[in-house]
Amino acid sequence: MRLAPYLLLAGTVMLGACTTNPYTGEQQASKAATYGAGAAAACGLIGAMDSSKHARNAALGCGIVGAGVGAYMDVQEAKLREQLQGTGVSVVRDGDNIRLVMPGNITFMTDSYNLRGDFYPVLNSVGEVLSKYADTTIRLTGHTDNTGSRQYNQTLSERRAGSVADYLATREVVRSRMLVQGVAFDQPIADNGTAEGRAQNRRVELYILPNT
Repeated sequence: MRLAPYLLLAGTVMLGACTTNPYTGEQQASKAATYGAGAAAACGLIGAMDSSKHARNAALGCGIVGAGVGAYMDVQEAKLREQLQGTGVSVVRDGDNIRLVMPGNITFMTDSYNLRGDFYPVLNSVGEVLSKYADTTIRLTGHTDNTGSRQYNQTLSERRAGSVADYLATREVVRSRMLVQGVAFDQPIADNGTAEGRAQNRRVELYILPNT
């Protein structure tokens, strides 16, 4: 009886994704839909036979096979946009990758790599999504403005990215998924000649990259 919902789901996917043959006028299931339905059924069997964490991870992987990497990332993007609305963190979609831009003025105190206390709830929301959708690699990159020496800014950028990674690890985001780097002031997004531009350049960017 536990298998029935998954078999029903597979059938629904196939029926819902039919296309019309332009030459015969007959309805037919596309190869992608058929493959996706088969994957959905297989993953349903995994979940029905074993409720362990291993099975849930296996089903997650099957979800990527069945629905496609793009669909897997679509869901995460939608959840992140919902969670981060009005926080000042930008959500940018780059193909199958998702980029979160965390401005320095809401993330850190000036000239510090210690996270602001009022930014914790924002990172809690990010961590909730990242821990749930675990089949991705996370790249955290710290950026600074050009005030001060290169070495100082290089160290500061690395530590800021590391602070975000360390906090996410406390929210059940596996640390081994995260790549941490700092690029000092080598990748500005605004003019370092103005106070407004320097403020924009001080940031941490978090990339969510699918494991394909």
